[in-house]
Amino acid sequence: MRAYQELSTEQAAVWDRFYAQFDFRPSMHRFPAITEPTPSVTWSLSSLGDDPGYTRLDQLVEAVHAGLTALVGDGSILCLDWQHPSYRVWPSLVGPDNIDPPGGPGWPLSPYPDGDYFIYLAEDFRFGTFGHPWEPSLCVFGGDLLDLVEAELHEALGQVIRRDGQQVTV
Repeated sequence: MRAYQELSTEQAAVWDRFYAQFDFRPSMHRFPAITEPTPSVTWSLSSLGDDPGYTRLDQLVEAVHAGLTALVGDGSILCLDWQHPSYRVWPSLVGPDNIDPPGGPGWPLSPYPDGDYFIYLAEDFRFGTFGHPWEPSLCVFGGDLLDLVEAELHEALGQVIRRDGQQVTV
């Protein structure tokens, strides 16, 4: 079995559901771009600009991937890339022995929003991440996922900007 496959015929339906459930409002200037669920924590990604060895970025990616893998076991998640192909991923199969297109081992997308919205979602949408490239921020939602990744993400990223969709004052 492949570690991931492109969503083809169902991609439009998945995006329609995402737009409706999260009130997705794509914008380069209006934040947040979704109605952030409860519970959720949104971190600023601006500190990663001062991460010359990509240590904190690697920590972010590893924490999110490990949390998602632990939660879904042998199941799958959705990896959405706005305006580009999106995927269904079986995290337990991702690795060097299972190489898939578009070109190498690993996940087809990162939780870090590198130039576009990158979204990881449980198949039932109850937990996931929403990476906003222009804020720049990462929202992690769902109590089970937050329990697994919040401490490590706070260590890597520091600045929380919203909790449960509400601005955090420093």
